[in-house]
Amino acid sequence: MVGLVLVAHSAGLASEMAALARGIAGSGVPVAAAGGTGDGRLGTSIDLIGKALASVNQGDGVLIIPDLGSSVLTSRLLEVPGQVVVADVPFLEGAIAAAVAAGAGASLADVLAAAEEARTYRKLGDT
Repeated sequence: MVGLVLVAHSAGLASEMAALARGIAGSGVPVAAAGGTGDGRLGTSIDLIGKALASVNQGDGVLIIPDLGSSVLTSRLLEVPGQVVVADVPFLEGAIAAAVAAGAGASLADVLAAAEEARTYRKLGDT
């Protein structure tokens, strides 16, 4: 199954987002949070992201979903073509769509496509 790593500047935000994704997609979906710095401050940590990657990698690839700025830049340092991909998607909507697709057994490319499609979701329809 494709794993997901949610990277945010806040450990709390990353952790709660991972819990939400698991709650919606199912507890069997490998989702890990990588938020904040190693000493608990706001920011990003390549070490925390690397540990999260290792914890969810089941051999089918890992999709990293960063929130913004330095989390994107730091995550991109860990990209491995065809194995570890950083998604340019809305953090919440992309994470949920990716988790649901991963839980359904989709490939890495299809999990990425589901996350990217989340960019077009409308909350109020065509009003």
